[in-house]
Amino acid sequence: HARGAEVRRLLAGRRRQPPPRGSAHRQAARAGAGRSHHRPAAGRTAALRAAHRLDRHRHGHPSGGGPTGPEGGRLSVSLVDFQDRQRDAFETLAEMQATIGKQIAGATVTVDKIVEGPPQGLPVNIEIVGENPDELKELSDELLGILEGAPVYPKLVGLESDFNEARPELAVAIDREKAALYDLNTSRVGNAIRGAINGTEAAKYRTGNDEYDIIVRLADPYRNELEGLRELTVMAEGGIQIPLVSMATWSVEGGAGAIRRKDQERMATITSDVAAGYTNNAVMEEVKETLTEFESRLTPGYTMRYTGQSQEQDEAQVFLSGAFLTALMLIGFILISQFNSIVKPVIILTSVIMSTIGVLLGLMIFRMPFGIINTGVGIISLAGIVVNNAIILIDYIDVLRERDDMDLQDALVRGGKTRFRPVVLTALTTALGLVPLAIGLNFDFFGLYGSLDPDFYWGGEQVAWWGSMAVAIISGILFATFLTLILVPVMYSLVDELASFLKLHFLHAEESELTQDGGVPKQRQVPPFASPDPAGMPT
Repeated sequence: HARGAEVRRLLAGRRRQPPPRGSAHRQAARAGAGRSHHRPAAGRTAALRAAHRLDRHRHGHPSGGGPTGPEGGRLSVSLVDFQDRQRDAFETLAEMQATIGKQIAGATVTVDKIVEGPPQGLPVNIEIVGENPDELKELSDELLGILEGAPVYPKLVGLESDFNEARPELAVAIDREKAALYDLNTSRVGNAIRGAINGTEAAKYRTGNDEYDIIVRLADPYRNELEGLRELTVMAEGGIQIPLVSMATWSVEGGAGAIRRKDQERMATITSDVAAGYTNNAVMEEVKETLTEFESRLTPGYTMRYTGQSQEQDEAQVFLSGAFLTALMLIGFILISQFNSIVKPVIILTSVIMSTIGVLLGLMIFRMPFGIINTGVGIISLAGIVVNNAIILIDYIDVLRERDDMDLQDALVRGGKTRFRPVVLTALTTALGLVPLAIGLNFDFFGLYGSLDPDFYWGGEQVAWWGSMAVAIISGILFATFLTLILVPVMYSLVDELASFLKLHFLHAEESELTQDGGVPKQRQVPPFASPDPAGMPT
């Protein structure tokens, strides 16, 4: 009963903790192949000390952890809520990356942010493809050496290769002839060794609704020493115990490492995270520049490619570029059908394309990275907003020229004055509506209506995700408003004057030639940029 209570306590201590609130960081300690298994414990101890220092400074607290293998351990640290933090989460992460695990010899301790959302690769993910495992091992080691000696190395966290070193293993060579003399085979001898070391299920222990396996194996002193195998016996037919040493020899050798394939191609993968405070794309470009010479002198039959987040971003960029072009094409088709003109939709779509200049200026001013997903979605949504202002301006200019018979300059000035207010109000309302999302304005709805305690605070974790999209739309629509009020009338005037010039020098020349030949001159053509009036008479 005491053993059952002990087992229950162990199982209760390993239950999964509830998900922590706020951001979380993860420390992983891993010892090399064949090294002491106490190294992960030392890594977890160092991480716990750092976590307790964070707890004293009201930054976070350790939330759980456990082993990740015979030579690895993991510890998770949950940060307090955003409004209660005294430091930025990335500053805390940078400090932990710079301090934790530096005093532990023989172990690798990495600190990174827990990945949330759909699974994705690391920022730096390099694959070397080839067939010879020894050559792949040499190439991966050489690549690691190049990166470790490059200036970009301090910006990398957890640089490692998945081409595992050969782990030490116990190799038992059985003399089949001697084993046959005792009516034994390799299977029975192997099962006896496995049962002695790993254990054999003898029975089950049941208490209440819980059931536990009873494993029988050698005691620790005999299981952890190779000399204990000399006293191991194998049960033969008739209950005869045959000493293992009489028919087998053993030695410790290096076993085969893991063999990894992708699309039926053997490869070695070098991965790394990016230290806090650096942009993933910028660090990846430095890595590519560092490995340019290495890639150029690869052995024939071996290739190197960059995958992970960079590959996913390239795929997302291709998709969003196609979506943007498709949106422009659909908008153009609708405008052509409504205006019965090709030139006017070109003017409107030109303002949409040039509004991306405002997006880039906004990201530069607020020092935000160009996110492929969020900023790309912002640009696509911006295309549907910008066209509205240009449409109402051009349409009103056409109405003034056709209905009131105004000349070009008066129609442009009157249209700009009349449509100035709706154009500006449309842009301002859209921009101001996105300001809370851009700055991360947060308040508690239930607290506001229940106890008049809204708990306002600025910033928040959603800014890192939605901030670039909001800033892209705000800066783009403000810049597009300037384009609508200045660029669109200018382009309208230039195109109309160009149409008049072509009509004066080409259409009149054709009419004069017909008159000299005795023919009847054709009816005056409508300029390419003008629209016919409702009565069917040219304007």
